Amino acid sequence: MKKFLAILMCAIMALGLVGIAGAAGEKVGVSMPTKDLQRWNQDGENMKKMLEDAGYEVDLQFASNDVQQQLNQVTNMINGGCKVVIISAVEGSSLGSALDLAKEKGVTVIAYDRLLMESDAVSYYATFDNYMVGTVQGTYIKEKLDLDNAAGPFYMEVTAGDPGDNNANYFYSGAIDVLKPYIDAGKLVIKSGQLAFTDVATPTWKTEVAQTRASSILASFYADGSNIDVWLCSNDSTALGVINALEDAYDGEWPIITGQDCDKSNVKKMIEGKQSMSVFKDTRTLAAQVVKMVGQILNGETVDVNDTETYNNNVITVPSFLCVPVFGSADNYQELLIDSGYYTLEDIQ
Repeated sequence: MKKFLAILMCAIMALGLVGIAGAAGEKVGVSMPTKDLQRWNQDGENMKKMLEDAGYEVDLQFASNDVQQQLNQVTNMINGGCKVVIISAVEGSSLGSALDLAKEKGVTVIAYDRLLMESDAVSYYATFDNYMVGTVQGTYIKEKLDLDNAAGPFYMEVTAGDPGDNNANYFYSGAIDVLKPYIDAGKLVIKSGQLAFTDVATPTWKTEVAQTRASSILASFYADGSNIDVWLCSNDSTALGVINALEDAYDGEWPIITGQDCDKSNVKKMIEGKQSMSVFKDTRTLAAQVVKMVGQILNGETVDVNDTETYNNNVITVPSFLCVPVFGSADNYQELLIDSGYYTLEDIQ
């Protein structure tokens, strides 16, 4: 409850400040990776509305998970007169020429929820505390299985995120750092042997990719009827793939399944008892913070950041603002998602 109130307060403070914007009429570019995942649609539309409410002209583009398309879109934004470009990258290291152009033309670049890598042209990074997301997931598993006291062993599999998304490693590391002592002690056993990030990653975060891999693991290691106690999934789209695979070809006791984003379909799965939890990242809060940063940039003011040490893109350490993620489950979705106005009841029925 305290965390919920804290993030609501963060949202209220940010939302209260986004309207204080000078430089009205300036053009701002917003580049989102895809419309295929619910959250990017919400992020893009939330930010567009807030920016327009603050008086800016907005060029919002979605890149269909295509690196070249995003490169072209961002280049056009810069050449089209955008003074600030907000980018959530399809692949964090692939926009170098566009970022070089932004630097040449004096356009400020804000990396949005995915760090832009290998460039000194990134001025700011706005995201959630991504390591904390994984920590929340790992701690939930630790406490749910009572790993400090239970004898075990418990059987676990892992499905991580897109290797092209810098955040995926933070999510993975946050969870594994909590669980690694129990893996090393043999209390958590991974029958597939697949634990390294490169082995458990899910390109493009796609549900179908996660489902195919989960089905293969089930057929190879659990066809004898043995139970899976927990399946650590980094986000909701991969969790949905794992759930689909389990529904198709698993007869054991239903495992703990983690997630992230509180997507509508996954909230339904939590209510059904198929997904145990999800980490809620209120995109309204993040979008509001970015709009506030845009106003500060265009007005020549000091830009709010709260982390200047963590996020190095292999060239520079990017000044960052980290919002706080919140635990979500079937027990608190009403308060967290419905009462806060994020969803309506019809959205998840």
